[in-house]
Amino acid sequence: MDRLGEPPMVDRHQMDERARRDPRIGPAIDRSLIDRARNGDLDAFESIVRARMDAVYRLTAAILGDEADARDAAQETFVAAWREIRRLREAERLDAWLQRIAVNAARQTLRSRGRRRVHEIPSSLIASVPDPVSAASTAPSDAAILDAALARLPVDQRAILVLHHLEGRPLADLAAILDVPIGTAKSRLFAARRALAAEIRAEESR
Repeated sequence: MDRLGEPPMVDRHQMDERARRDPRIGPAIDRSLIDRARNGDLDAFESIVRARMDAVYRLTAAILGDEADARDAAQETFVAAWREIRRLREAERLDAWLQRIAVNAARQTLRSRGRRRVHEIPSSLIASVPDPVSAASTAPSDAAILDAALARLPVDQRAILVLHHLEGRPLADLAAILDVPIGTAKSRLFAARRALAAEIRAEESR
């Protein structure tokens, strides 16, 4: 039976452990499950949470670089998704929709704590590095430089790099997630790459 209720709470220890094991988006979600969730079925929504817990936490962790902040942002993502899921018009856009909410939750997490920059994250989280880093070696010193450079980027630039290079999202998906035209997404990605390259050069000169 469809029923309304409080949004599910995500087990934080389970979130940490599952995100370490499986970096991928997760299994396909049946359209009927999404339809039931949109009609207020909390059990169906909890199934969606379980299927996408790893991916959302991985995204917020990569953007924020702080485990506690990432858990808070992931939790807020699912709370907000439960409130707004009736407005999801296209079930096939669920993942892009969730990622948009997660990026916004990461922004809000930083604003609520009065920070303009993010903590460092392990460079190993970046599965495919952007152009400015493509020539870098895997030596520990280079990884440390990349970590420090990423840490100095504004959250929006880090988010677009993570979405494109870690999550493998093409420009069309970036545009949908960020709610901007494709041309704008392309220019933002280019600007983020340039900013990262500049930060890498600054780190190397220190």
